Amino acid sequence: MATEGKTPININTMSSSLQRTGQLGFSQDIPTDVVVEVGEANFSLHKFMLVAKSNYIRKLIMESKDSDVTRIDLSDIPGGAEMFEKAAKFCYGVSFEITVQNVAALQCAAEFLQMTDKYCDNNLAGRIQDFLSQVALSSLSGAIVVLKSCEILLPISRDLGIVRRCVDVVGTKACNEAMFPCRSPPNWWTEELCILNIDFFSDVLASMKQRGLKPSSLASAIITYTERSLRDLVRDHSGRGVKFSDPENNDSEERTQQRHLVESIVSLLPSDKGLFPINFLCSLLRCAVFLNTSLASKNEVEKRISAVLEHVTVDDLLVPSFTYDGERLLDLDSVRRIISAFVEKEKSKKGLCSVSLQRVAKNVDSYLAEIATCLELTVSKFNAIANLVPKSARKSEDDLYRAVDIFLKAHPSLGEIEREKVCSLMDPLKLSYDARLHASQNKRLPVNIVLHTLYYDQLKLRSEVEDKEGTPVIVPEGLGTRDSSLAKENEDLRSELMKMKMYVSDLQNNVAAGASSSNAPSNKKNSKHTFFSSVSKKLGKLNPFRHGSKDTSNIDEDLDGVDITKPRRRRFSIS
Repeated sequence: MATEGKTPININTMSSSLQRTGQLGFSQDIPTDVVVEVGEANFSLHKFMLVAKSNYIRKLIMESKDSDVTRIDLSDIPGGAEMFEKAAKFCYGVSFEITVQNVAALQCAAEFLQMTDKYCDNNLAGRIQDFLSQVALSSLSGAIVVLKSCEILLPISRDLGIVRRCVDVVGTKACNEAMFPCRSPPNWWTEELCILNIDFFSDVLASMKQRGLKPSSLASAIITYTERSLRDLVRDHSGRGVKFSDPENNDSEERTQQRHLVESIVSLLPSDKGLFPINFLCSLLRCAVFLNTSLASKNEVEKRISAVLEHVTVDDLLVPSFTYDGERLLDLDSVRRIISAFVEKEKSKKGLCSVSLQRVAKNVDSYLAEIATCLELTVSKFNAIANLVPKSARKSEDDLYRAVDIFLKAHPSLGEIEREKVCSLMDPLKLSYDARLHASQNKRLPVNIVLHTLYYDQLKLRSEVEDKEGTPVIVPEGLGTRDSSLAKENEDLRSELMKMKMYVSDLQNNVAAGASSSNAPSNKKNSKHTFFSSVSKKLGKLNPFRHGSKDTSNIDEDLDGVDITKPRRRRFSIS
């Protein structure tokens, strides 16, 4: 009945199945008198058959200035040539199939052609309404398919009320399934909704919310929809998703659609706390950062993560920190804002030593250890994240020392001043015995930091001895031996450091002697006197960190090959 191209088809060329119906109320020998154009398809038909059912075609013919209309252009008909062909079959009394896939398009075409019961009894629009009520919208799956087919029929499908009707039916039936499941698994209806575009999905959620559906059920639908719609960006909750596309190609049509999708999903999140798994929120945040969504969208997800940060694991924090290929860091500003917001909230409510804050502090230190190996991580960024947590929240700084040690090992080109800045994060008094022992033998640490560690070790040992002398307690067997062994070990380490200092001083004096041989003796004497004075002053201070660290950046480069320590126990080593 229709052809592709400009060659009309005569009514006599209809298929034999149509001829067998016996419902054509005229002789097929009557020649056609009008050609209907629908896009590139042409239909040769009879005016009187079309006018009998379509008020729109009747008006076109009657209002035409041409007394004998032979061509009619209906390229604007919803559904195109396929729907017009079915409408023409109805005009000729030829049966055809109505399905849930084409019923919305047929409804729009019938309304466009004004094939309503108002113009003719038992017209096409009335038949379609019966099919919608009795078949298409009688089940949740059928209603969702009809709603899906309306996407390509906008805006007429919305103007005719088809979208609103489908949304109401889907919302009602989905609520019933959520509250009183009749199929397995109970959340099967969330899978059905995933075929809708984000706009229709939003309409359905709004309808369900109006009907009193629990926020937890809404959250379940949003999670399922997000994972299906952004399958390549939220592949799984562990964040091991496959990189979707070139991260530099932010203006592509596909990237723009995904950006709109993420922003729309964020706007749908219920305000209730604790509805979404933390790893889902972290994956959603990585999508927002990766797609460069609006700042409002990113801030909303960050606020939700910050509200439950005490339950966030290190693996969760790593999700928004790395790209999908895991090869480079994303912008760490999001993680910094999350931690900062949580700390400020805890300060205002519970003070600086709450259990939640201590838990977060431990996770932050472990998080720093994980990202410390990234070469693009600078000293300023590393310190900025570490300093977000108040020092009082760290009861032990072993994890922080481990992060610092990993950072120094991964960035061997750092200068002395930069290494001192990184090490200034630590408080030797909060290191365990094993950590202090490792730090005292760690070649990656600046010399003055090692001296500080030794000093605090001696201070703590002396304090323990004084406490034992002033308190009548029973000394466990072997404790005295351990204390004396520890004191001797620290004394040996300090002696070795002093020898190294003297060696450095000798090298400096030899260089000076080459420039001015007459002053060599006095320079050597003064150099030695200065060294012992500085060591004495350093060990005599109660808090060496109070006035900052001494700049040791001028130590001769030739010392790189000198072994300044004798490693014993490397329990905290990362090598």
